[in-house]
Amino acid sequence: MLNIIGVGSLGKTYRHMNRYRQIVSILFKYGFDNIIDLLKIDRYLEKGLEMISGKRLIKFEKLTPQERVRLIFEELGPTFIKFGQILSTRPDLVPLHFIHELEKLQDNVPPFGFEDVKSILDSEFKSKKDNNDPLSHPFESVEKTPFASASIGQVHRAILKNGDQVAIKIQRPGISNLVKVDLEILHHLATLMERHMEDLSFLKPVKIVKEFAATLEKELDYTLEASNMQRVTKQFLFNPTIYIPKVYPEYTTSTVLTMEYIQGIKISDINLLDARGYDRKLLTRRGADFILIQVLEHGFFHGDLHPGNIFVLPENVLCPVDFGIMGYVDHYSREVFVDLIAATVMQNTANVSRLLLELTDYDEEPDMRELEKDIAGFTGLYLTDTAIKDIRLGKMLHDIVQIAMNHRLRLYPETFLMLKAFAAVEGVAHIVDPEFDMVRHAAPYIRKAKTARFSPSRLSDDVSRVSVESIKLFQNIPKEALAIIRQLRKGQLVLSLDSPRFDKLISSHQQASNKMALSIIIASLIIGAAMLLSFKVPPLIFGISVIGLSGFIFAGVVGFMLVISILKNG
Repeated sequence: MLNIIGVGSLGKTYRHMNRYRQIVSILFKYGFDNIIDLLKIDRYLEKGLEMISGKRLIKFEKLTPQERVRLIFEELGPTFIKFGQILSTRPDLVPLHFIHELEKLQDNVPPFGFEDVKSILDSEFKSKKDNNDPLSHPFESVEKTPFASASIGQVHRAILKNGDQVAIKIQRPGISNLVKVDLEILHHLATLMERHMEDLSFLKPVKIVKEFAATLEKELDYTLEASNMQRVTKQFLFNPTIYIPKVYPEYTTSTVLTMEYIQGIKISDINLLDARGYDRKLLTRRGADFILIQVLEHGFFHGDLHPGNIFVLPENVLCPVDFGIMGYVDHYSREVFVDLIAATVMQNTANVSRLLLELTDYDEEPDMRELEKDIAGFTGLYLTDTAIKDIRLGKMLHDIVQIAMNHRLRLYPETFLMLKAFAAVEGVAHIVDPEFDMVRHAAPYIRKAKTARFSPSRLSDDVSRVSVESIKLFQNIPKEALAIIRQLRKGQLVLSLDSPRFDKLISSHQQASNKMALSIIIASLIIGAAMLLSFKVPPLIFGISVIGLSGFIFAGVVGFMLVISILKNG
């Protein structure tokens, strides 16, 4: 369990002074001095600068801000690399141009030694070391050199006692402690950010760090990845075009994942695929089928598909690997997404706008007329001037996200991960088959999903669900009504109206009332001044009442200011 420090426990971060200085010095190295000043962490800088020889080692001016952020995350290691990868799925927190850069994050961590590998395996399986048990030592042999290495762990080829060839994913030693230290520091920085950077405090940095800690905890538990693999295996149990590696749960722990070793060809190795006679067009269609079935039928999908995570087996069978990051979208969100795609193709801007609101979170409802105007321009661009076969689903979804952000609509993280999954598969598809039409290929799945809503079984399920919910509602009405009556009798019933739109309406009425009151006062001044002038009330200058003239001038100035205010603010 990863526990990070509380807000009031900042003293604990001083246990990790060297790591803190390293972070501060890297921020300085890439030109983020302003953050050091804003967060008031310059007290760590004196020693930290020694770590970079008292000067910046790179010409950061030649890099964009998003490139510098990516390089900072890569240099700071596993925790920050994972943090950046998670931020790349959060358009509600990070601008799209930063997201595209964070998607390029790479693990440049050297593999750990084989002695550590043996030590970890001995530690994890020592309870099974019984000479009377033929499976007491699960691994007959383990290759010393890993064939894959990343920030969290590395993968070795091995052979079990029963002769099965397996791949064992082993967690990097000490990674849990390093992550804990980094999370404590991140929590401290987030607390300072909320305190000293008001422009960013609305993002709730402390909450983000806590969510990140929970996500990272799941990635550090390999039994969850094994469970993901078994769940996806069931999805495609009767589909011969997709193969998921077998998991060995009896030889899997939180730090060691044992799975079937796959001898395949990476889908990006086009030359080898052609040399072996694979059907690239068929492979592309099957890859698209994989994500469409996962999202639209199951709602549980691979969240990190890229060319390095998809292998090709004999008979044009696809084998996805690395199930550490998975996405989930509920039934309702899937239906809204299907309707959104259909409405976009039909150029129904009103429906697209309404459905976009269903998939997003917002503090204040946007100007629907402006939103529909932007969407009309978007659909016209894709469906008027461009042939259907030339439409790129990934680019289209990217533009929808951009429109949402322009109108301060925040996509839910799981929705954005789903959109990224489609875009990623389409990107891989165009590497394998540049002529592939993702939109046309998805059309039957969209139609099937819409038709399925009106099937007898689905309608029966909906009626049953609504009936049960209605019965519960009617059962609760008398109880809730009695509670309200009791509060009324005691004079304790309080109605709270808390809505940005309601506040705006109240403010508008207050402004109108103030202007009306001011108008009445001005009119009164004019009438009073006129009477003083007509009766020539002293003192007089050239036969004109000074008080009456002053009243006219004052009323004129105030009236002029009122007119300017009305013209400016309405």
